[in-house]
Order: sequence, then structure tokens, then C-alpha cells
Amino acid sequence: MALIPFRPWWARPFEEMERMFEEEFPRFEEKGVFAPEMDVYETDKDVIAEVSLPGVEPKNVDVSVEDNTLTVKGSTERKVEVKKKGYYRKEISSGSFYRSISLPVPVVKEKAKAEFENGILKVTLPKAQPEKKAKKIEIKIK
Repeated sequence: MALIPFRPWWARPFEEMERMFEEEFPRFEEKGVFAPEMDVYETDKDVIAEVSLPGVEPKNVDVSVEDNTLTVKGSTERKVEVKKKGYYRKEISSGSFYRSISLPVPVVKEKAKAEFENGILKVTLPKAQPEKKAKKIEIKIK
């Protein structure tokens, strides 16, 4: 039996709109700002985000989690810029980047870890464990 994540009725139109925008405008580029591609998935114990950052130095990347939102930001620069004409295409981005996403489940941000390998930043966020015991509340009589 597969678990189906709870989504309130009022959130569905927003999810559909977000999906539509991501399909139409997969990358936001303006004045040297771009949004790197990100895969987010979950395992039994963790939520994992993998961010494609080829050519980016890990020291120029900041990762944070606040209010169940993961944010990855930083910068990259091209050290050698060819000033000659004749480009057919120039798509390699440089400048600042920023990506922020809401996480699908609550996580333990204090135990989050990030690794950088072969141009991929992998952020592992342990899922918060729901309380297993019900708390009995005593009723006071006035």
C-alpha cells in the first residue's frame, strides 16, 4: 500500500500553476541571475535535493533550511570571456544563482548535510519523526 501525501483542497490549483510555470519557464535568467536545476525526492528516512552546479566552487554556495524551505544560493563567474563575434549559441550561465523550494514533509534541519561531487550538490535532510504517543490532556472542572 503506497502512502499518498496529504494536500489540502486549496493547494491543488497552486501546485498546478507552479508546475505550469516550471514547464513554460524552466530557468529564470535576468541580469546575471539564474536558477539551477534541482531534483527533489524522498526515501523512507530522508528528503534529498540534488542541484546541478557544474563549474561552481563549493565555497561560493550557501545552503539553508528555514520554515521547511530549502534555499541554495551563490555565484559563479567565467574567468575567460571570449569577446569575438561569431557565436552560434551562448548558454553557459554565470553570475548569481538562487533556488528556493518548499519541502514536501517536515525535516530536522539541525541534522541536514550537504555534499558536493562532480558538479552536483546533494543535500540530505532527515525527515522529522511524528510523535508516536498521544498526549492525554486532563480536563479541569470549573
